[in-house]
Amino acid sequence: MTADRSLIARLAAHESWARTTDPSARTEPARRALLDRFEREVDPDGVLSPAERARRAGHARTAYLTRLALRSTQARRKTSGAGDESGRSSAPDDQPV
Repeated sequence: MTADRSLIARLAAHESWARTTDPSARTEPARRALLDRFEREVDPDGVLSPAERARRAGHARTAYLTRLALRSTQARRKTSGAGDESGRSSAPDDQPV
C-alpha cells in the first residue's frame, strides 16, 4: 500500500540521519549544486568577477525562495477557502510570478 511505503521510507530516512555523523558534509554536494545553478543563471558566459557573480547569485537565490514562499501562501489560501464572500481570494492567484 502507498501508506506503508511512505512510512517505510520515512523510517529509513530517520535511521539514515541517525547514523550520519556530519549532516552538513552529507548535504554539501546538494547545497553546492544549488548555488552553482544560480551562478550559471546570472552569469552564463562567465564574464563577471567572482564577487559580482556571488552577489547576483545571492539575489537570484533570494528571489527564487521568495517566489516559492509566495506560491505556497497562495496555495494555502486557495485550499483554505479564505477570501471574500464569493469564495474568491482578493489576491490575484493567476498572475505570473
